[in-house]
Parts: sequence; C-alpha cells; structure tokens
Amino acid sequence: MSTEVRQMFSSIATRYDVTNEVLSLGIHRLWRRAAVRYSAAKEGDRVLDCATGTGDLALAFKRKVGASGQVVGTDFCAEMLQSAPAKASEAGLVVDFQVADAMALPFAEASFDVASIAFGIRNVDDPVKCLKEMARVVKPGGRVVVLEFGQPEGAFGALFRFYSKTIMPAIGGLLTGNRAAYEYLPRTAAAFPAGERFLALMDQTGAYRERVAHPMTFGTSYVYVGTVR
Repeated sequence: MSTEVRQMFSSIATRYDVTNEVLSLGIHRLWRRAAVRYSAAKEGDRVLDCATGTGDLALAFKRKVGASGQVVGTDFCAEMLQSAPAKASEAGLVVDFQVADAMALPFAEASFDVASIAFGIRNVDDPVKCLKEMARVVKPGGRVVVLEFGQPEGAFGALFRFYSKTIMPAIGGLLTGNRAAYEYLPRTAAAFPAGERFLALMDQTGAYRERVAHPMTFGTSYVYVGTVR
C-alpha cells in the first residue's frame, strides 16, 4: 500500500493545501490547534511531526515551542514536502523537514518531547507499528499525539457520510484532477478504527501508560494523546 499511497499524494501535492481548505471549510485549522493544545508542548520542547505533508501542524508546533524549541517534520512523500520549507520561511519560522517513513524513523530513542501525526496514521501499512515507533523516539513521560478522522453518528453523521462519499470526490477531483484520491481518503477514514477502537491499537503497542481520546466536531475527528512509558 505504501507505494500506491505515496504516488497518490505525489499526484495531488501541488493542489493539496487549496483542496484541503475548501473541503474542510477551514475547520482543519481548529483541529490542529487543538492537537497542539492537548499535546501540552511548551517553550523549548523538541517536537517530531510525522506525515507532515505541507507542514501545517509542524508550523503550529513551532509557534508553540518558540525559538528555543525545535520541530522536525517528516513525510515519506518528497513531493508533499516541497512547499513546506517556503511556507515556514514565509511565516518566519525555522523547521527541519526531512523525507522519512513513520514506521522506520531515523532518530534515536527518547529524542523528542512530543511526536505527532495528523491524518496520516490510517495511510501507513501497520498503524500499531507506527504508534510503537513514534513512542520509541519520545522521552518517557512525553506524549504522542494523533489527529485522525472519526465516524460521527446520528443526523450529523448521515450528513457527513453523504458529504464524504459524494461532495468530496467531486470537488477534490475538480481541484486536483485526481477524483480517485478523494474517493480513497474518505473511504479509508470511514473504515479506520476511531474512539475506543483506536485506543485499543495504542494499547497493543505496550508503549503507553496513559491514553485518551478527545472527540472534535461531533466525532468528525479525534485527537488521541498517549503518554509514553
């Protein structure tokens, strides 16, 4: 799956930010701010953002940790990273961007205070391995933060499913020329474990002494926070 996913993101990379802004109505910005807040990152911390894409969450963390902190953003798709350095420069922020696989991170154990991944863990071949690898590079007592889509229920859930299956592929395809990518993304989000089921994946790693799920926008997304043993 990794090769196919990498090729898919490569094909939509240049239009990813615009399409994401349109499809989410800007709500993704609120979710990322919540992820930073729940991470408890502070000035001077060292943060790793996996599957950073064009760098939005990495930049949010850099604003939090300040000049004395360090943020490293990694992604396994080089094309997704291409616009990230310029985006950081325009914001007056210094972030180190590197090509790396979230399941095989090129960092020593206990190198970071916080590790994060936003809307990326459902695209890795082995989410449990990814969660364990992220915990490996975080100091004991540090936190791993995962922002991922959920499956809202009730009337809002029905509306969200209609939007995901019908509107997203149409608009995403129009803006990027790759409708299949915007059929794949909501389909994987709908199938991926959410809430307590995702916390069970974290438990399988044996790497976390505490973990909690914070639902966002009626369960449309979740911020998961695990405290590393």
